[in-house]
Amino acid sequence: MDAVSIPGVARKILSQMSGLIDDPVFKFEMGFVGDNIEASFLDFEQAILHILETSPQSQAISKAKLSLIEAYRLRGEKGLESQLRYMLQAGIANRDFVASDVLNQIRLADARYPTEWYPRTRRRNRIIHLHIGPTNSGKTYHALKRLEEAKTGFYAGPLRLLAHEVYTRLNAKGKDCNLVTGDEIVIAEGSRARISSCTVEMAPVGIDLDVAVIDEIQMIGHKTRGWAWTQALLGCAAREVHLCGETRTLPLIREIAASLGEELIVHKYERLSPLKVATNSLGGRLENLRKGDCVITFSKKAIHGLKERIQKITGRDVAICYGALPPEIRAQQAKLFNDPDNTYDILVASDAIGMGLNLSIKRIVFETLDQFDGNSTTPINVPQIKQIGGRAGRYRSAPAAIATDSLTSQTNQTDPVNPSTPSGQHPETVGYVTTLHSTDLFRVKSAMKQEPVALRAAGLKVPDELIERFASFFPVETPFSYILLRLQEISRMNPTYFYCNIDQQVRVADAIQSVPNLSIKERLIFCCSPSDTDHPQNKAVVRALANIVANRRGGNLLDIPSLGLEVLDLPLPPNSKIEKYIMALTTSHEAIVLYIWLSYRLSSIFPSQALAFHTKTLLQEKLDKALSQSTGDRQWLAKRYKTIAKAKERQRLEKKDAQKLEASAEVADNKEETDDKVENSDGDADSVALVDYLDVDGEEGQGFEGRDVPPVMLPNGASLIPLTPPFDRRVERSV
Repeated sequence: MDAVSIPGVARKILSQMSGLIDDPVFKFEMGFVGDNIEASFLDFEQAILHILETSPQSQAISKAKLSLIEAYRLRGEKGLESQLRYMLQAGIANRDFVASDVLNQIRLADARYPTEWYPRTRRRNRIIHLHIGPTNSGKTYHALKRLEEAKTGFYAGPLRLLAHEVYTRLNAKGKDCNLVTGDEIVIAEGSRARISSCTVEMAPVGIDLDVAVIDEIQMIGHKTRGWAWTQALLGCAAREVHLCGETRTLPLIREIAASLGEELIVHKYERLSPLKVATNSLGGRLENLRKGDCVITFSKKAIHGLKERIQKITGRDVAICYGALPPEIRAQQAKLFNDPDNTYDILVASDAIGMGLNLSIKRIVFETLDQFDGNSTTPINVPQIKQIGGRAGRYRSAPAAIATDSLTSQTNQTDPVNPSTPSGQHPETVGYVTTLHSTDLFRVKSAMKQEPVALRAAGLKVPDELIERFASFFPVETPFSYILLRLQEISRMNPTYFYCNIDQQVRVADAIQSVPNLSIKERLIFCCSPSDTDHPQNKAVVRALANIVANRRGGNLLDIPSLGLEVLDLPLPPNSKIEKYIMALTTSHEAIVLYIWLSYRLSSIFPSQALAFHTKTLLQEKLDKALSQSTGDRQWLAKRYKTIAKAKERQRLEKKDAQKLEASAEVADNKEETDDKVENSDGDADSVALVDYLDVDGEEGQGFEGRDVPPVMLPNGASLIPLTPPFDRRVERSV
């Protein structure tokens, strides 16, 4: 994108914004008050055009111009519009600040010492146990054995399904355990339990306990959720803190433990069952799939499309698993796949299976190695390939673990390899990893041999109390999204930590900005909720619920039409319309989950919790029936695979050219004929297979539209001059 064209694009955007000056929603979003709105906007417009059309006269103007150019380069017109809107908000919010105000804000936003955010925990003498090793090595099992021996404590995992598994396992073994997730709290019978199984965001902080188990600790470096693992690690007041995860976490955890002055004990594990990369791919042929295979792809449409094609070609039933499915449905689908006595022989899944979900997978088959990241399609990284691939040859599933541990307690016979396993009960299971297409196999082989790069920093989230204090500096009409971004912008950071991406919270804040009479605490509740404002219906639900909170009435479940519960009255549609039906059920399910989540935090406003749980069950039953009948989007799948075929052919040719350049002329001449035979053979196999199961004509498919994510920039005082965005800081530390 040519920087010369930016002034013209900026003029167009500013003209469109000028036409919105009288729009009440736009005024709320920008924070406009008073009678001189048009004059203020005109000053802003002239300042922006001056910055873009003249040579920089100062470092501040140069940075402002660079921020606009970078926003346009990264996200085109949408990115430039987001940046202009942010700079307008900055000019309005900061216009009355003096130097001392800015200095006080910077002092409050100092995040160099996050360990001091938990003073009660710092008074505890803790020992940190780090359990590291590859997937399926018994890390979590050994940590949980210590929790079973404790009187008080908790398990914290990344998924509600994992929290459910541990909750079920402990109670089945006679250890009273509570379940605590964002949208469900189950107290053990008699309320005697002092052990809890929870999602990591719900891990208790500052409460004296005996043992804490924090699973998948490598997620501490996740760009959006990493803060929850950091909060659990720094804030849990347990005498023993057991962390389970990948080996690449060791340097970072060692550094954090040293900064805390706490003892670190490292436990290293080896994989319990062998894992091998297959010599050959499936040659693009779905008929080569067999019982126990899990096909990995990274979009909902591809999952449903592959399910239909696999069932048609192989005659086998197929279970599915992906992140957007309700946890209960995912658990049900996993149960179908794990049961050896039914016909669900194959699983089609996304990377949702990578985080500890217990599945009896014999072979992982990567259908693709590319994933849409919200802006563009990019290759998945080495840790993802290794973690997903490591799910093959699972030593045993959760139900098997429960049964085995029960048998162990009765017979007191143990396996020398794993103390939990009775001798002779579990023969060695070899796991295999391969790809559907031959051109992807080399990348998988290479990734499985590599050691992932060590984590360099842990994610942080600004504490709610600090946000409330920071918001008090600004006029009440200041957009809350700006306050969130501003706080991150001026924070001074310890290089061991980074602020997590808050794009989703910003979108929620913008969605409810026009709702009056919401307190800062209430806006924070919505920003932290499981809200998805990307879909218009979801955004309408969030706004409706926010208005109910603002008005303090109308919170009965059946009085909220935007929840879309009329879908419960619809009959199961024909296959041609099943995908839209599934989407409607999923959207309504997400709305009900949000209602339940809010009912735990604002119970007097949302009193229909019991009815909401019943409605959630009805939606899950409907969704389960719809999934069993789904045939996928065949037209979309056809387009997708024609696009993949073209890309793989280009990749084959590029690889061939690179090999010729790297080799000497003599060696290249000797090898050329052999290489051509091998490559052409693989390519032909894939091409024939594509024809076999692409029986719908279609052109090359369209890519996903990137989300409108505003770059985070800092205005300097009352000016419009942004400083270095935390986005750049995150990139330097991301893994």
